[in-house]
Amino acid sequence: MLPNLDELRLYLITDRSLFDKNEFLNAVESALEGGVKALQLREKDLADEGLLELAQQMRVLTAKYNSRLFVNTRADIAAKVGADGVHLAENNTPIMDVRKNFPSLLIGASTHSLERAQQAEAEGADFITFGPVFDTPSKRKYGPPQGLDRFKEVTESTNIPILALGGIKCSNLGSVLDSGAFGAALITGIWSSTNIKNEAKSFLDIFRRRHLL
Repeated sequence: MLPNLDELRLYLITDRSLFDKNEFLNAVESALEGGVKALQLREKDLADEGLLELAQQMRVLTAKYNSRLFVNTRADIAAKVGADGVHLAENNTPIMDVRKNFPSLLIGASTHSLERAQQAEAEGADFITFGPVFDTPSKRKYGPPQGLDRFKEVTESTNIPILALGGIKCSNLGSVLDSGAFGAALITGIWSSTNIKNEAKSFLDIFRRRHLL
């Protein structure tokens, strides 16, 4: 039986570098108050101890709002804090190995090509992110934007939920949904807002108007 992943329609990825130290947890709580039901902890600069401590804090917050928590690349830490899943990079531990060793975790996978998207599906990922669809500073190292035509090609060639990543805003969310997106993965699209709670609500309202939530 496939898991119900509707809570992943709006998939928020952390970047604590955008905030002062004392502001980060407040920003996360504001997003959760706004209705975010899936949060990926992605803080690659942290050593094990710091990542574990932050993951524990994120688990407390997400549990308070009945939201899902994913940990980037570290299935061991995800399992240790009772997170819902792990999100794997393209060059990360093979999906099948994570599934074998951590069978209770949902598995998301980052992809940047049609071939990798199909491979992730074949290996058993529960969902994938694909991008960057539009230009965004945080994803320029992955190359130029893929664009909607390439994104649509991927959605039409795979059968698992695909979250559009890279430059997604309220103003272009409709176009990625029209291109077959299950949902959207966001970083600055929400964190850069002057009112994080309301921005999250605005994104979710678009999904509701389309009867996707």
